[in-house]
Amino acid sequence: MNGNKTLIMIKPTAVRKGYIGPIMGKIAEGGFKIKAMKYTRLSLEQAKAFYAVHSERPFYGELTGFMSSGPIVAAILEKENAVEAWRNFIGATNPAEAAEGTIRKLYGTSLGENAVHGSDSDENAGIEGDFFFSATEIF
Repeated sequence: MNGNKTLIMIKPTAVRKGYIGPIMGKIAEGGFKIKAMKYTRLSLEQAKAFYAVHSERPFYGELTGFMSSGPIVAAILEKENAVEAWRNFIGATNPAEAAEGTIRKLYGTSLGENAVHGSDSDENAGIEGDFFFSATEIF
């Protein structure tokens, strides 16, 4: 992906709480265009593969267990400087520290269950997008 696309996920707790619609509404309000989207569930093995970059971190087991605990929504969004724009739009990783009106402030419940994922670089956006979507699924 180029600098105008990013991979996002609506995480299991936000899905369980019925926040898909409100989060998708915020995405549209923020001027992001949906280029690909799917409702899916990661197996534990898939979650471990997706988050392999964090495999040595103490939170890895909790993270992969959580991310495989229920359905998610994965999407590729497009906007100028998409990675930076999305990360600013969703707020700080810890919802308690996120700015008012951001997705994580509105829909996150804790540091670990912060409602949404956002790629942290253009390079990772490409890798993560390829994890979920084939070229024929991106429009």
